[in-house]
Amino acid sequence: MKRFLVLFVLMLTLMLMVSVNGTYAGSQKSAGLQGMSSLSGKVVEMMNSGGYTYVNIEKDGKKTWVAVPRMKVVVGQDISFQPGMAMSNFTSKTLERTFETIVFSSGAIGQHATKSISGPVDNKQAEVSMNMAINVEKASGPDAYTVAGLYEKSAELDRKNVVIRGRVVKFSANIMGKNWIHIQDGSGNPSKGTNDIPVTSQDILSVGDIVTVKGTLYKDKDFGSGYKYAVIVEQATIKK
Repeated sequence: MKRFLVLFVLMLTLMLMVSVNGTYAGSQKSAGLQGMSSLSGKVVEMMNSGGYTYVNIEKDGKKTWVAVPRMKVVVGQDISFQPGMAMSNFTSKTLERTFETIVFSSGAIGQHATKSISGPVDNKQAEVSMNMAINVEKASGPDAYTVAGLYEKSAELDRKNVVIRGRVVKFSANIMGKNWIHIQDGSGNPSKGTNDIPVTSQDILSVGDIVTVKGTLYKDKDFGSGYKYAVIVEQATIKK
């Protein structure tokens, strides 16, 4: 009888622990989803840096930092942003500041955010004119491809090392801990988007640079929150 009581108490304790843990996990998940969708409030602080506008909004006593492509924001205005991807302990090198939590949004709802910037912004983001004629000779070697070739052979090249040579047409620094570069070499079809290859790297470049990129190709890479690429080259080392 005594042994039965001991077993009963142990089983009851285990059931309570499972119940409490399940409730806790569910609460955490709901809070996260609510935080991702409720990006509205009054602007209490803002700053521009690295091609982005950092906005601190307050609603019901809670403050949330949001980063969007550079746009005009005024302290005191009420604003709503598109849902985005939240990041913890994000460090902005241009601001020399670490945010405990910040949401990267594509822009404000009902307002125009300047996503395409035709010149340097704080020397950290730039974009070349789409009308510029580009014709860069293909790199040499067995792993070398044109931009169009990467799209054509993306299935067989998935997760394999590739080399590409082209012109930097856009450079965005320190987004999600990476520098984002767009490379074109004159090949591919602009209407289909096969003329431009996105690249992530830790290297610092300038728009207009002719570079050789070595990295790993990924097909259908999904970073979440709508950031999906048919083809992207990651962990790249780049030489001018």
